[in-house]
Amino acid sequence: MTIHAHALLFDNDGTLVSSLDSVERCWTRWAGEYGITAEQFGRVELHGRTAVEIVGDLLPAHLVPEAVARVEQLEVEDVPNGGVRLLPGTRDFLDSLPADRWAVVTSATGRLAEARLDAVGIRPKSLISADDVTRGKPDPEPYLLAARRLGVDPARCVVFEDAPAGLRAGRAAGMTTVALATTHRAQELDADLVVKDLSALSALVTPAGVEIAVRR
Repeated sequence: MTIHAHALLFDNDGTLVSSLDSVERCWTRWAGEYGITAEQFGRVELHGRTAVEIVGDLLPAHLVPEAVARVEQLEVEDVPNGGVRLLPGTRDFLDSLPADRWAVVTSATGRLAEARLDAVGIRPKSLISADDVTRGKPDPEPYLLAARRLGVDPARCVVFEDAPAGLRAGRAAGMTTVALATTHRAQELDADLVVKDLSALSALVTPAGVEIAVRR
């Protein structure tokens, strides 16, 4: 299978990098500080959503701004503690792309996303974070904004995601979706293509755009 694209849009956590250990440490500590039980956490969809949406599902509205700032502080401070690592294939795949043909589209805040990306030496020319949108994934707004910034028709964009919420956002934006089975089982991911991670793919830059193929 070959996918033709004019722009490639990547989620970050679970797609380019793994931050699961850090997320677990920080959110567990945060939950303890705010008296959130494991049962309460279990009722909330976490992966692929913004912190403000998650916190809003768990706490009264008047506590949300302070609580969001606290969990962001914990996660940023945890980055130097081995809180992030590159996932297989990320470096080679991104290095094969022109800088103006790809963007990172994350549910994290800009401060947290930049800290995690900088820790592994990834510096995207375009970054869409939770700070840039009013509605996070699974709403299509983040991906539609990325397409506008790159000046590309959404129908010519390919979204790379590990989370169902992000894949729903990509589909709602009218984009081709590629799912990476890094944090969910393949059968849980609804996408045009499902692979284990970016190491399973190659990218060939042509005058017409980028051709993405599954490695044999």
